[in-house]
Amino acid sequence: MSSFELIPAIDILDGKCVRLAQGDYQRATVYAEDPAEVAAGFARHPITRLHVVDLDGARAGRPCNAEAVRRILASVGRVPVQLGGGLRDLAAVEAVLAAGVERAILGTVAVREPTVAREAARRFPGRIAVGIDARDGWVAVEGWRERSEKRAVDLARELEDAGVAAIVFTDIGRDGMLQGPNLEATAELAASVAIPVIVSGGVRSAADVLAAAHAGRGIAGVIVGRALYTGAVDLGATLEQLACC
Repeated sequence: MSSFELIPAIDILDGKCVRLAQGDYQRATVYAEDPAEVAAGFARHPITRLHVVDLDGARAGRPCNAEAVRRILASVGRVPVQLGGGLRDLAAVEAVLAAGVERAILGTVAVREPTVAREAARRFPGRIAVGIDARDGWVAVEGWRERSEKRAVDLARELEDAGVAAIVFTDIGRDGMLQGPNLEATAELAASVAIPVIVSGGVRSAADVLAAAHAGRGIAGVIVGRALYTGAVDLGATLEQLACC
């Protein structure tokens, strides 16, 4: 499974490294004051990518933690960073990519203004991903606070010809809850499009990571957050397991 990615996650709220429970900003657990230190710790392992979310930006509709992101980029060296949260226009996308982010993740704008997402993918080939965050199959927007009228699978199919590099699929009900990722819904989504799909939300053990790696064609990786912070998943040991499978 050498091509399957285990991607550590860093969520930033008020400049700190946190995890939310089911996307609820009132249920945030602070794990570190300095996200860059956490990033540097992850980067000491042979990870292929780091997932960063500007939670303040997702809520405000514009990037809010540029300094924290800058410090993360400086701390991880050549490890590629994908960033989401508050990227609602081409100027914001261009700015984060110019700052050194390898891949920008578009969420709300892909639902509300799909032409912007398409233009971003055209301008920056291979560097645009779309975050599809769903609750009971329906896409959520505005930092997960609002439900759209679009189903996750339908949005993925609409993006089929847009040229996006990947889809990050999050089951909000599982996120931060350590209940296991929703592999059934992810596999269904991955089977509906040719775009690589990364599953996010709910990983509780190395067994969940390995299950995601074997869940089906089209699932290209898994994002792991809270389980890394609690020690439920040992990053180094799990990467070794993936490498030998």
